[in-house]
Amino acid sequence: MKTNAKISGFAYVMIFITGFYANFSILSSLVEIDNPTKTLLNISSNLNVFRNGLLSFLLMLVFDIVLIVTLFKLTSTVSRTWSYVASGFRMLHALFFGIALLKLYEVFNVVHNNHFFKESSYAVMDLLSNFDELWTIGLLFFGFHLLVLGYLTIKSNHIPKLIGVLLIIASFGYFVDCLAKLSYAEYDNYKEHFESVVIITGVIGEMSFTIWLLVAGFSKGKFSLINKDLELTSDLEKS
Repeated sequence: MKTNAKISGFAYVMIFITGFYANFSILSSLVEIDNPTKTLLNISSNLNVFRNGLLSFLLMLVFDIVLIVTLFKLTSTVSRTWSYVASGFRMLHALFFGIALLKLYEVFNVVHNNHFFKESSYAVMDLLSNFDELWTIGLLFFGFHLLVLGYLTIKSNHIPKLIGVLLIIASFGYFVDCLAKLSYAEYDNYKEHFESVVIITGVIGEMSFTIWLLVAGFSKGKFSLINKDLELTSDLEKS
């Protein structure tokens, strides 16, 4: 349990670092939605930077897959069935994000090979739009993951219930932003407001869980009572 908590906490930290770096420091600085030509020039002039962003996203995906395993082991003591559900939703998120990354890889290839052609700017914008849409669908599944994870946390005897509440609030932040992006025609006009909702709720909910995981993983005796309960449950099942 302590090992899983350590790994989960570390994986969350790496997801925060790689995700914010790739999305906000690189992708947002290079892409101009209303100017395909300028976007192409930005990526072309900073192709190595764009590649670093792509690699950061890939690393983020790897740690996301790690969390599928470790969080299942941590929450299965509460409910194995609902832990499978939570893991399934996170797996769907990882799947859609992985497919979305292929679109970014195509952008890299298009810019690397054809950045002198005007048509390339429209191809790049289409691929970036596909990346954003696929990731948004994935984040919708991620919202369901947080909802179930929050429920499991509240039902748990070893994780503070407040963290579960914050995770559930974060899930609704993802629902609001993703559903608006996929269905609301005027989303771009209010994009900053929607993104603020998901960033604030998501960071507070997931960061609080991350801190608890790290504290629990590195503190002495944090899971001793849980391990005794597991041993008792195992003995009862055997008898």
